[in-house]
Amino acid sequence: MEIMKVKEVVFDEQAGSVVLLVDSGETKILPIWIGVFEAQAIAITLHGVITPRPMTHDLMNNLCQTMDAQVKKIVVSDIREGTYYAEIYLIQDKEEIVLDSRPSDAIALALRAGVDLYVTDKVVTQAVNIEDLDEEKQSELKELLDSLKPNDDQDMLH
Repeated sequence: MEIMKVKEVVFDEQAGSVVLLVDSGETKILPIWIGVFEAQAIAITLHGVITPRPMTHDLMNNLCQTMDAQVKKIVVSDIREGTYYAEIYLIQDKEEIVLDSRPSDAIALALRAGVDLYVTDKVVTQAVNIEDLDEEKQSELKELLDSLKPNDDQDMLH
């Protein structure tokens, strides 16, 4: 397994919303297509937007805390027929509980709980290795990643 982090959420009217996960050296990038509402939930936390009331993933995190269950980690665990799968690992009374989840919900919860996001070796094979791209594609991808700034998507959050 490999620890990855959320680099950004990209909103595109034609392609849909994509959460971009990167490894620690930002040499691999794993795009996961998600729904617009799920993308907004991730972007809100990623960019530190404060909402007047708890959002669904805030509620999930609050429920875990209230029930003395600690979110330990999130794992993007599998890909089958183009669909990604994730697991939420909780600890309650020294017992590990594993919940099936959509990656978008698990990622949103990971950001709120401040826990690591792991990707299994099987899923990491789906990542684009930046060094394997030709120079033009590497340059385009690096420009895209460098151009992603927190304020780019602020209008999409409201």
